Amino acid sequence: MDDHDPLSASLYEMKLEEIYHKHDWLSYEISLKGFIDLFPVYYKEDTPLKPEMPEDFGLGKNIFLEVLVAFNQTFR
Repeated sequence: MDDHDPLSASLYEMKLEEIYHKHDWLSYEISLKGFIDLFPVYYKEDTPLKPEMPEDFGLGKNIFLEVLVAFNQTFR
C-alpha cells in the first residue's frame, strides 16, 4: 500500500480481509497477505487507480466485484 492516505489504505485492507474471510475456499488457495497483495493501490497524480483483475489467480468475477465495491467505498 502507498503512503498517500494511510487511513484509507488501512480501511481498504480491512475490507479485503472481510472479503477473504467471507469466502472460505480462499484460505485453501492463498494466504490473507497474498490476497491483499493481489490488489495494491497505485496512484496517478494523487488519485488512486482501481485495482485490476489478477491474471495469475483464478478469483472469479463476483469476488472481484466485491473488491471493486470495497475500493470505491474506501477511496471515492
